[in-house]
This record gives sequence, C-alpha cells and structure tokens, in this order.
Amino acid sequence: MADGAELSFAQLGLDPRILQAVCELGWAQPTLIQARAIPLALEGKDVLARAKTGSGKTAAYALPLLQHLLRRKASPTVAEQAVRGLILVPTKELGRQVLQMLRQLAAYCARDLRLVDISGQADFAAQRPLLMEKPDVVVGTPSRVLAHLQAQNLSLRDSLEILVMDEADLLFSFGFEEDLKSLLCHLPQIYQSFLMSATLNEDIQALKELVLHNPVTLRLQESQLPDSSQLSQFQIQCETEEDKFLLLYALLKLALLRGKVILFVGSIGRCYRLKLFLEQFSIPACVLNSELPVQSRCHIISQFNRGFYDYIVATDEHDLAEPEGPREGERKRRRRRKGSKAEKGRDQEYGVSRGIDFQNVSAVLNFDLPPSVESYIHRAGRTARADNPGTALTLVLPSERGPLAKIEAALTAESGETTLQPYQFRMEEIEGLRYRCQDAMRSVTKQAIKEARLREIKEELLNSEKLKTYFEDNPRDLGLLRHDQPLHPAIVKPHLRNVPEYLVPPTLRAVIQRRLGQRRRRKPLPPRAKGQRNPLRSFKGTRKQKTGAGR
Repeated sequence: MADGAELSFAQLGLDPRILQAVCELGWAQPTLIQARAIPLALEGKDVLARAKTGSGKTAAYALPLLQHLLRRKASPTVAEQAVRGLILVPTKELGRQVLQMLRQLAAYCARDLRLVDISGQADFAAQRPLLMEKPDVVVGTPSRVLAHLQAQNLSLRDSLEILVMDEADLLFSFGFEEDLKSLLCHLPQIYQSFLMSATLNEDIQALKELVLHNPVTLRLQESQLPDSSQLSQFQIQCETEEDKFLLLYALLKLALLRGKVILFVGSIGRCYRLKLFLEQFSIPACVLNSELPVQSRCHIISQFNRGFYDYIVATDEHDLAEPEGPREGERKRRRRRKGSKAEKGRDQEYGVSRGIDFQNVSAVLNFDLPPSVESYIHRAGRTARADNPGTALTLVLPSERGPLAKIEAALTAESGETTLQPYQFRMEEIEGLRYRCQDAMRSVTKQAIKEARLREIKEELLNSEKLKTYFEDNPRDLGLLRHDQPLHPAIVKPHLRNVPEYLVPPTLRAVIQRRLGQRRRRKPLPPRAKGQRNPLRSFKGTRKQKTGAGR
C-alpha cells in the first residue's frame, strides 16, 4: 500500500459507531501510519511503528483497540467486566490527551465502554473506586499504574488483552525503566502489544525484546518533519542576548509573526523572564510550567488551543533524547528516581515538546537553541501539523553556531534539502526600538522573576485544591480562569504599549499600517460647520496680529 489515500476508514472494517465518530471528527481518509498499522492490529499482530510527530499515531492504535473491545462485548461468550486494554504514556498531559481522543472515537458507544485516565489525578485514593469498577481501558504513566497494581487496586494478570506504549522511546528516558520491568511481571503471558514512537533508538530495542512477540515493524519512509512547501524553517543570527529580546519584541509588536506561537526556552526561569518582558509591552503570554499542578497545565493547553491567547512560553527541559554515553544516561535516570534538589519541585511526568497536541500553531520560535537534533524536530513538530502550514524560527548566538550546524547537517541529510534558511531581516532597521527593549529588560530583575514564579504557583495550588470540587460541578466557570494575566502589573510601563509610527522601519510601514489598521480603525473626526475656521491654520496669523498690536 503506497499511502493512506488508497484506503478509506469504511474499508478497514470498523464498527459503524466508530465510523460515525470518525466522520464527525472530519477525518476523510486514514493517514499513512493509520492505513498501515490498523489492518495489522485488527489481525491481532504486535506492531512496532515509527512515524513522525503529528502523523496520527494515537488513532492508529486507538481505533483497533476500540474495535477489539466492541467485538468482545458483542460476543455471546464474553467474560465479565474487566480491564482489557492498558495504555502507558510518559507524561500526564499526554495521558489526558489520549483519554480525550478515546472518548471522541467512542462517542457513539460510550455506554458500552468505560475509559479511565489515572495519570493526571494527584489523589491516589480517589482513583481506587474508579479502578474497582474495572474499566475497559486504563490510561496511565508506568509509575502510577505500578503503584495501583502493588496496592491491589488494579488487576491485569487474568484480563489484559492489549498493551499500548505511546511515545515509547520516552518511557525509559523519563526514568520509568525499573517501573516498566516491575509492571510487566503483573501482566499475563499472552497479550497483543503496540509500540508507537517518533524515533527508533536503543531504548525501543530494549522494550521490543521485553513486550513484543514476532512484531511487524513499520518504519515509514518519510521525513520526521514536513517538507519546505508546508514547513518554513529559518534561522536568525543574533550577536548578543539583548538582540534576541529586541528581535522578539519587533517580531511580535510589529505583527511580523502572526497567529498562535509557541516560544521555547531552556529553563523555567527563562520562561518567566520572557513572560515578564512581554508584559512590559502589553503582550499577554502564559507559561507552561512543570511546577504547576497537572490540571492547571492541561487547562493552559486547552485554553491555548481554544484561542484564549496567542503566545505560550514553554521548555522541553525533560527532553532526554540528546546524545549521551550509557554511564551518563544511567546517572541521569538514577538522579531522577532519587530526586535531586533541582528536581524536587518539578513534576517528573511532565513533557511539552513531545506528544502534546497543540492545535493550529502558526509558528514555533526557538528563543533558546534546542539541545539536540531530536529536540529541534519535536519542537518544530508542534506546528505544520496535518495539512496546515507552519514556521519554525531559531535565534542563534555566535557561541551556538557550532551546535546549530550539527542540527542543520542532520536535517539536511534526512530531507535531502537545505532546511534552515537565513531569515531576511536587517537588525539596523529596528535600532530605534532598542532603548525601549533595554528599558523593559531592566524591569525584569531576578527578584521579579522569583516573585512571579512563586506567586503563580501559590495561586494555582489554591485554585486546584480549594476550588477543585466546585469546578468539577461548574466546568464553565473554569473557562473564566486565564493564565496569561500580568504577574506584575505594577511594573508595566504604559508608554511601551504602542509603537510610535516614527519608530516603525520605513520598509515595513506600509505593511504594518495595513495590518494594524484593520484591527483598530480610528473614528473619523466630525465635519466642521460651514464657515467655521480651523484654529490650527489661523493660529500663526492670530499670533502675529497680537504681537503687532503689542508694539
């Protein structure tokens, strides 16, 4: 089969109720990975699939899983209610997203299927009643699933029929290696397995030996990123750190970068520095912080996808795919299991650049250089998803040109074409904005960053604990919470809100006026009455007359 266009969902032999849900989602035809994987899965074969981010891997295993469960339910010899499907995910955000996809696909057979996500709930005891009802499918991180197995809240040995590992290459990297090995001891000897991943590395080979039995390996011959007709990739050389902030200010405030944008930086502290910097210019942005409760993080992603705000600042600090020796990798995993001082307040099951479905992202801006080729691919993969166009823009300091060259060489080798094109932009044209940028940067002190970080955490914790029950009963009120509100309104300078026309680069004035003019059209002045004199025109003559009279 050459591609998914040769096959329709109806030809896959899926239940009519599933096909109805697929139609409602607007999916015309299966993607390449779906067209290849679903028929094999329906035949009962183990599948190891590598496909690029945004290619539809979740539906590639969700559809055959639901089909299998419905077929079992319809069988006259079906056993009693039991957990027959287990989906392991590396992060809580991805767990919630997978559950949402399953519910959408099972919308017309929801009475027949019970689906539970135990990765995102912080309260362990509250999950026990959910599992005692023996749902058909359980979604969770390896550590949480193992904890419930050891507490005997969950039993899989006599009932599990399908095991899925989503973003499987991250499961070992996130420190789940020991949990996975212990978890497998609680599973039956025979079950069907799916391993879905964006890369096939040594960890995947280890998992393959642990859980797969004579699998079919789908190594799709496609680039991990869309081609240049769909994804435009640029680099901008910046001489100093200040140039980065100046350029970002110009790109956003002059509307050169339009639509929804994800700004990637290297650490949580940098996230808040960027947010506070943008606040100086009345540019609302939110921070996706691993220190916040998982409900808050998922709510931030939901509001961003629904268009509540256009800019989200994130870090993929847990992306452990960068090259490292086996000893260093083991030390990192051991350090995560024990919990170092730097990691104590941080959620170890948090991840942004992988798996999370940010919708309708126009551009990804690498404010800080990605640490590896894999990190760049997964960041850029947040945009240009499905058939939508996108842009990936990377800001580069002189000290980062060497690492960038390695990333560019790897991307060129994979796609066969030069990828990171120079962004045609002359820094001298925005020199007039530099003093404003410096003024804003002076206000973003280390103390301001620390206070903003602590303030947001405290507020989110209060909202999550004290109002959790209320929001469960009143989900609409949850939408009133906004995560892009100013953290330090007292230090925002009103005069920085707008860019005076004389500071707009001459080559951009026509474009900027056309774009910004569409947003705010000035009210026309009321017409002057007939015979009424214009005081501005007569001011000069009147002054001369008074001066002469005084003489």
